[in-house]
Amino acid sequence: MKQINIVLVEPQIPQNTGNIARTCAATGARLHIVEPMGFAIDDKKLKRAGLDYWHLLDITYYKNIDEFFDKNTNGQFFYFTTKGEKIYSDAEYPSNCYLVFGREDAGLDENLLYHNHDFCVRLPMIENARSLNLSNTVAIAAYEVLRQWGFPELSVKGKLTKFTWEA
Repeated sequence: MKQINIVLVEPQIPQNTGNIARTCAATGARLHIVEPMGFAIDDKKLKRAGLDYWHLLDITYYKNIDEFFDKNTNGQFFYFTTKGEKIYSDAEYPSNCYLVFGREDAGLDENLLYHNHDFCVRLPMIENARSLNLSNTVAIAAYEVLRQWGFPELSVKGKLTKFTWEA
């Protein structure tokens, strides 16, 4: 089974993390949260943003980035950053890939980016835009990976509740 991993390094905004948790739950992605966080995990805003999807979530917490890397040695890591020189949709994402995202206010540490230059990717945007919202970026990235994989184990056809589609 193919596995996508979403990694949040020191998230600061509970609503973003809640939205990301919901995206992970709906797509079957594993969520990894690297502390310290800018909020308590029982924050009402976090829970509200994730709604009733928490039981579908596979989530792991780490005390710091070193613990995260020590416990996750298998897989390919992709670092999403406005400082990246490669476009996220040009990367080929293997099974058990890790999509790594930094703090909303600071991004990922430049030392980490420098030592992983070939795996730093970005979403294109106009020159004067600082960045996209973190939860939007995670959703775009996750769905690009899933698109490349053919949306495995995801329902790809919806249905109307009051009508039937005509053939």
